[in-house]
Amino acid sequence: MSSIIQLLPDHVANQIAAGEVVQRPASVVKELLENAVDAKATDIKLIIKDAGKSLIQVIDNGQGMSVTDSRLCFERHATSKIRQAEDLFSLHTKGFRGEALASIAAIAHVEMKTKQDQEELGIHIIIEGSKFVSQEPAVVPKGTSFSIKNLFFNIPARRNFLKSETVEQRHIVDEFQRVAMAHPNIHFTMYHNGSEMFNLPISNFRQRIVNIFAGKTNEKLVPVKEETEIVNLHGFIGKPEFSKKNRGEQFFFVNNRYIKSGYLHHAVMAAYEGLLKDGAQPSYFLYLEVPPHTIDINIHPTKTEIKFDDEHALYAILRSAIKHSLGQFNVSPVLDFDRDPNLDTPYQYQHKEAEYPTVQVDSNFNPFANEKSTKSFASSSNYRKQEVQANWESLYVGLKQAGQEITEITFENDAVSSSLFEETEIEQEVKRTYQIHKKYIVSPIKSGMVVINQKRAHERVLYEAFLTSMTVHQASSQQLLFPLQLFYSSAEMELLSELKTSLENTGFVFEAINEDNILISGLPVNVTESEISIVLEELLSDLQDEIPDSSFCQNDTIAKSMARSLAVKTGTYLTEKEQENLVHNLFACKEPNVSPFQKPTFITISVEDLDKKFSV
Repeated sequence: MSSIIQLLPDHVANQIAAGEVVQRPASVVKELLENAVDAKATDIKLIIKDAGKSLIQVIDNGQGMSVTDSRLCFERHATSKIRQAEDLFSLHTKGFRGEALASIAAIAHVEMKTKQDQEELGIHIIIEGSKFVSQEPAVVPKGTSFSIKNLFFNIPARRNFLKSETVEQRHIVDEFQRVAMAHPNIHFTMYHNGSEMFNLPISNFRQRIVNIFAGKTNEKLVPVKEETEIVNLHGFIGKPEFSKKNRGEQFFFVNNRYIKSGYLHHAVMAAYEGLLKDGAQPSYFLYLEVPPHTIDINIHPTKTEIKFDDEHALYAILRSAIKHSLGQFNVSPVLDFDRDPNLDTPYQYQHKEAEYPTVQVDSNFNPFANEKSTKSFASSSNYRKQEVQANWESLYVGLKQAGQEITEITFENDAVSSSLFEETEIEQEVKRTYQIHKKYIVSPIKSGMVVINQKRAHERVLYEAFLTSMTVHQASSQQLLFPLQLFYSSAEMELLSELKTSLENTGFVFEAINEDNILISGLPVNVTESEISIVLEELLSDLQDEIPDSSFCQNDTIAKSMARSLAVKTGTYLTEKEQENLVHNLFACKEPNVSPFQKPTFITISVEDLDKKFSV
């Protein structure tokens, strides 16, 4: 029987490895940026075209490579980071497996230019789908330049699975920000389709965070610092009042490597216990430095998950350090009383003896000296009072003699004899709607009763109203007396710019969209000024992962998000008039049976069903 197991060709093995390493253009950006950091570069440029589908170029001023190294770096498992297996537990660099460049070269057109500082000429290499097309000397500056063109050109199925340019660009921005935040000592710049998106000069950690997220980030941050034998912790956390619905501004860095850890996130949330609203997420930018031999970073293909030796100790240290910072900067409430600082004892009185007050008595004081004058005043007052009481009847003498009769004064009775509009017997006996537990509305019908979920019903009403106004382009707005200014990060500002037309169709009026803030001068009719920041925040959170390509799907997503944000919440008391209005509007909708999220809005209970309950 012939053997059925065969060794895979190199180009097939590289494509399989590329499936693990290169998931989307952002994966290429991450690998190239980390290689530039490992090359000890102080200036790194990232150039993107068509969200990385046409071009990804990373230019650095690092050490560069020799002729031999420039050829070997595209071989599988060729790396300068480790020599033996034990080196995996003492890593100080980003990459180490030696698969990235080989995987990228297998699925794209790669052009590399590199030169070392001591060399006169550099090397220029072109590779297409793992095949070396050319290799020749070239006059290039010190450092390395990688150009990745036509990603997935030989795997069209993988290219078809890519999302829209907006989504892919956002993933690239996320990877760029993670690397830039971990290395504030490097100058980073990013260009997309010829326009500059980020220009981050060399700075400290705080300034780097502020430069990336812009807005009022600086006033939101509270520093955290703790040094122990297990971990050295430093970074910043956000004040509770600036918490958001999404988890976009939450970053852990272990030895300058971005990681995800649900366990450490739980420690942060435990430190914020009692300070956040339901569903709110705090911002944090935390940098942990641990001994390399105490962690294992080779447990996940993307190296974003790490296994710690002593997770429990890290949990306790992280939680206590954040609690300490919140209390130290008066962010968390403490039991304190208002006091007057003027009552504090001065330091110069520390050793001074107390002086007791002395009591002085006036021996010449006589409280009975004016007794006669007091009695005379009291008697005169009593006389005038008696005189007025005795002569009050004289005020009405002569009224009848003058021909005037005293008529009896009648007062209007407070009791209402009958209402202005007569109520029918049905209205007097039957109430149209009832609210149960501030959650459900019960309305009687001929066959029984209808039980309506007030939140879902209101979501359906608002959803169809927003969708109609966006489709017809006849939304009504309420003008604000003073424009409302809201600050957002650069990524959120980009989202708002793309959604501007759709939001205007719902009733928003944008006076200006600046680099890190927007000015709103008009709101939809059913949105109050206090709700606007919450509505936009939840909308951005819902669209953080993907913006639909077609305008209808985009309008549908916006209408759903705004309906969910503005719908009456469970636990809200509704008057009888509000209940009736909600019921009428629900059954006036095109699809009253389900909410925008395909959940039932009401159920019907017939009289027969009630009879069966009592027949047991």
